[in-house]
Amino acid sequence: MEFQTRIQINKQQHDQIDYNSKLLLLGSCFAESIGEKLNYCKFQSLVNPFGILFHPLAIEKLILNALNDYQYTKADLENHQGIYNCFDAHSKLSSTSESQILSDLNENIQITKKWILNSSHLVITLGTAWTYRHIESDVVVANCHKMPQKQFIKELVSVDDLTQSLSAILSLVRSVNPDCRFIFTVSPIRHLKDGFVENNRSKAHLISAVHQIVDRRKHNYYFPSYEMQLDELRDYRFYSEDMIHPNSVAIEYIWQRFFESWMSDESLQIMDVIEAIQKDLGHKAFHPESEQHQAFLSNLEAKKAKLSAQFPHIVF
Repeated sequence: MEFQTRIQINKQQHDQIDYNSKLLLLGSCFAESIGEKLNYCKFQSLVNPFGILFHPLAIEKLILNALNDYQYTKADLENHQGIYNCFDAHSKLSSTSESQILSDLNENIQITKKWILNSSHLVITLGTAWTYRHIESDVVVANCHKMPQKQFIKELVSVDDLTQSLSAILSLVRSVNPDCRFIFTVSPIRHLKDGFVENNRSKAHLISAVHQIVDRRKHNYYFPSYEMQLDELRDYRFYSEDMIHPNSVAIEYIWQRFFESWMSDESLQIMDVIEAIQKDLGHKAFHPESEQHQAFLSNLEAKKAKLSAQFPHIVF
């Protein structure tokens, strides 16, 4: 007897991810959850250099600015209650120091460009189709930074405009990195502050738009993390206490499905070795000076050295 409707995902036969791959992850906070897993397993990855970006227009602007070597100046900043913010970036880059935020923005824009040029896979997690337009500048922002609501107009981006933005992202990246593979997914995180109906409209727009550009023949793929959360894990026990974000069990489950689908067989074996090392690193000895523990540490160092010799980028 089956107690779950399971989404059928075949093992990816082409464009697989391995330990030579370089992954750039952009988008919602779900991208960061998956990024933490990739980091723990020591894949080469960069996650959200401009912080969480909730909608495609913000991701498109980041990529455009990175490829154009945009330099941020004080004209790009807003000071609110003593904090300098940039409408293109998440609040994690905000600062009480004007020079510090400009330094961080310009450093991260160059890091982003480097990864766009060299990434084998670009993983984009779409969070919402709702955007906020700054009235004074008439610009769609990536983040409002909790500034007064009266300064913004809330807009639902149409499927056509979302498709156009996603197509622009593909064109921009492929113009400098034609071999980059794209993996799109829709975040399972529910934006209930928008409203229940509004959240569903938003997700529907994103799903409709992304499927306009998904094409395996062009190396543009879709991974159904949103569908897994709603259809395979359809129970509130798979949400955190806020009943909005997937909990650690759900994230682990979706991660397992992702790497089973996308990781090469060799990578799966290496992941097992890395996870064993990570567990050993977390081991706390009752008697650190004992002969048994010293042998344990020696064996651990040998494992790390063997792995680093094969993959120099892996550092514990």
